[in-house]
Amino acid sequence: MKTENLVDKYIRNTKKAFQGLKHSFNETEDKGILDYARRYLEDAEYYRSQKKFETALVSIVYCEGLLDALRLLGIVEFQWPEEAQKKQIDR
Repeated sequence: MKTENLVDKYIRNTKKAFQGLKHSFNETEDKGILDYARRYLEDAEYYRSQKKFETALVSIVYCEGLLDALRLLGIVEFQWPEEAQKKQIDR
């Protein structure tokens, strides 16, 4: 798959994850990390618009990593679109 297509897919999936995101912040640091993730998403969109697809890919991957870390720590809840789709199929 071309880098440009990966960037588009990851940005689309990350936006969907943010839409369904639920959080329970106990500390300011937790909220700060989520803000970093949002900024990485914004960076990815910016670099995509500049056709700097490798930089966009790195940015969106950082965003996904932060979201996954927050989810593993139990600070946020969300599903990646593929997870939600799999649950629908398994029912």
